Formats: sequence, C-alpha cells, structure tokens
Amino acid sequence: MNFLKLIRYQNLLMLALMQLVFHFVFFKNQPELELALSDVEFILLVIATVCIAAGGYVINNIMDQETDDFSKPENVIVGKHISEGMAYNIYVAFNIIGVGIGFYLSNIIQKPMFSAVFIVVAGTLYMYATSLKQNLLIGNIIVALLLSFSVVIIGIFDLYPITQESNQLQMATLFSILLDYALFAFMINFIREIVKDIEDMDGDYNSGMSTLPIVLGKERTAKIAFGLTFIPIALLIYYMNENLMEVQLVIVYLLLFVLAPLLYFLIKIWNAKTKKDFKHLSLVLKLVLLFGILSVVAITLNIKFNA
Repeated sequence: MNFLKLIRYQNLLMLALMQLVFHFVFFKNQPELELALSDVEFILLVIATVCIAAGGYVINNIMDQETDDFSKPENVIVGKHISEGMAYNIYVAFNIIGVGIGFYLSNIIQKPMFSAVFIVVAGTLYMYATSLKQNLLIGNIIVALLLSFSVVIIGIFDLYPITQESNQLQMATLFSILLDYALFAFMINFIREIVKDIEDMDGDYNSGMSTLPIVLGKERTAKIAFGLTFIPIALLIYYMNENLMEVQLVIVYLLLFVLAPLLYFLIKIWNAKTKKDFKHLSLVLKLVLLFGILSVVAITLNIKFNA
C-alpha cells in the first residue's frame, strides 16, 4: 500500500484508462482504420507512459519530503516507510522501463527519433520536481501540459505513422478530436493545480516556494480559479452547439457529468475557505477530467448504433 501511495496509483489508473479508451473504444470502431500499433504494442505504450509518469511521482515525493511532512504528514512515504535510497532506485527503474519500451516502439513504427519523446518527458518531470515547481505558475503549466500530451502521444504513435494521402482527411479529423480532448485536459488540470496549490499553501510557504496563493493569497487565487473555470465551460457549450447538437446521448452525458460538476465547482469555490474545501474541489475537477475523457465512449456508442 505504501508503494501504491508513492506512485499515486489512482492518477496512473486514470491516465491508463484514458489511453486505452481511445485505442480500444474510439479508434477500433472507426471504419476502415488500420492503426500503426497492434493491441499488444499499444498496451506497451500505455505501460511506458505510466512508468514515466510513475517516475515523476516518485521523484516529486522525494523532493517534497519537507513540504509534505508539514502539510500532509499522513501521506509521507519517503523517509518513513521507504528509504530515500530505495525511492531513487524505484525512480530510475521506472524511467529505464519507460524509455526502453519507448525506444522499442519507436523502432517498431520505424520512427526511432520518437523515442526522444520519452526522454524529454522524463527529464521535464525531473526538472519540475527539483526546481521548476518552485516558480510562479511554471510548474502548474508543465503538469497540465504533460497530462494533455499523454493524449496527443496516442496520435503520434497510433495514427501518424500510417497517415497517407489516401487517408489524410480521416487522420486530420481524428487528430483534431485528440487535440480537443488534450486542450480540455490541459484547462481542467491547470485549474486543478491552482486549487491544489491553495490546499498545500502552508507547506509550500515553509519550503520557500513561490506559488500563486503565496504571492496573491488564498482568496484572490480562488477567485482566479473561479474566473478561469468559465473558459472550459464556455468552450464546452460552444463545442456542443457546433458539433454535437444532433447527438442527444452525448449532449445529455456532457450536461450531467461534465458541465454540471463544473457549475458546482464554480458555486463552491467562490466561498471556499478551508483546506478541506479545496481538497474536495480538487476531487471534483479530477472527476470532471475523468468523465470528460470518458465522453469519447458515449460518442463512439452513438456512432456505432446510429450509423
């Protein structure tokens, strides 16, 4: 159990589920679509992605020992249940596995340079944990970008290698959908990172970090998160109106499981005060992200049964 907390397995499961849904549900139900990766190879891609992300969580826990010991002592693993040396070994092992699989898959699709993606992501996560997260907003942006990139990487390995002139239009459409989901993931996770900074403000302050709530205060930062939430809400309403008005099942799903929780978040964050309040709101945004990604299942079912 301590090991599972070290790698934040719930976040990793959500990341894996997101990638698996796109490949096995969405892509597999597209007419006449031959994917670059076989099912087994795609599962290896998921494992590689999960390993790189797990390595990021491990190095983050190593570097956050002082902060977590103050703000979340019940969640401290490194130094209490797992030695720092063992944690570093786990970190190295995860990155070797992730980069190694990435190198293998890149050669399978005859794009060896694509293996650099895994090295760059692993390096960025290390820089985030050791220095970048201490800078105002930079850490928040990096975490949000890396999550959204885990959506884009599906297209890089599954679609791009088999893109030809004959299927260029279909591939462009699929890439466009992936980018829409990646943008949604970025916006929601960016707001969530701000909320988490408010939740962890006391520990971050004692560690000498420069997060938005430390610079502006909890109330002002909460109001910024409130304002930013109108962006995904407005874009979601626009997207539904432009692309999904004839797909009633998907409209109902998005209204109930994505838009309604976002409106609930708006109401609650305006008056949020305590650490418990912001922890709850962070969970709400995590569920919004999960249900937003799973909306691709509703879209696929509608295409399949109404074609």
